[in-house]
Amino acid sequence: MSEEEVVEGVIADESLSAQYITVFIADQLFGVPVLKVHDVFTPQSVTKVPRAVPEVGGVLNLRGRIVTVIDMRERLGLPPRDAGAESMAVGVEYKGESYGLVIDSVGEVLRLKNDEQERNPANLDPRWRAVSTGVLRLENDLMVVLDVSRVLDFSKQPAAA
Repeated sequence: MSEEEVVEGVIADESLSAQYITVFIADQLFGVPVLKVHDVFTPQSVTKVPRAVPEVGGVLNLRGRIVTVIDMRERLGLPPRDAGAESMAVGVEYKGESYGLVIDSVGEVLRLKNDEQERNPANLDPRWRAVSTGVLRLENDLMVVLDVSRVLDFSKQPAAA
């Protein structure tokens, strides 16, 4: 990267970077592209949907919209959240429908250079690899980058590891 692209540690050409909302699911750091996120909210009054796939926690009404709630712990093959534990949801759209990806907590928004993203490691759980575009090494952590369309495409779901 040339000197003119970086001014005081800030990336001057935004096309060379992407912003991610960091989220935590079972103490693992994930990143969701900011451009895919509509809102962040606390899921309340979730109504179960009979015969739905296990990842669908139900539906809720969010400001007049019906939102399908996706349990990201279930989607990623992680242990269920403790009873009564707080959760958050990241609101996204997919094929004209509203979804809430239920996560444990929200972190910060990070702007990272596109060329820093690496392929998924070969030893990454197949369920995680199926919903990720790669990983980013941060100072003290590894962030798995989620692909919203892959997360919500249940037709291409790999078998549990």
